[in-house]
Amino acid sequence: MLLKKGIPGIVERTLIRPPSSQLGPISVQERADVLAASDMAGKYDELLDRKSAFEMLKARAEKAAQEAEAAEAQAEAAETPALREFNAARRYSGKGVSRSTARPARINPTFGEQMTKMVVKELTGTTGRRMVRGILGGLFKGR
Repeated sequence: MLLKKGIPGIVERTLIRPPSSQLGPISVQERADVLAASDMAGKYDELLDRKSAFEMLKARAEKAAQEAEAAEAQAEAAETPALREFNAARRYSGKGVSRSTARPARINPTFGEQMTKMVVKELTGTTGRRMVRGILGGLFKGR
């Protein structure tokens, strides 16, 4: 042991117990004896293969897909065309839309539209607030 400032300390006699382990593999009989004497003997001997979360979710998705197919087949087998149309209208398939519902954007806006946008943008910003404060301040200053 080293003392303060790295000065070696006084040597003392100590007793060290050598390890009682064995180097190398144990035999099959020794392994069986150790396992039989263990507190866990019999508890973990049986191998269990429980269902994982992935397997549970996969089964649930397959069941939902089968139910959807059955409902779709039942809807197609409906006798009246009105009922068939009603059921088809409740689900969005993406096939029934023939045109876009949005208005097409103008590619080249006119000069007047651009000026209007710029003026509205300026008035809704800091400049507009300053003008409103100045006008209202001038009107209500005398009160």
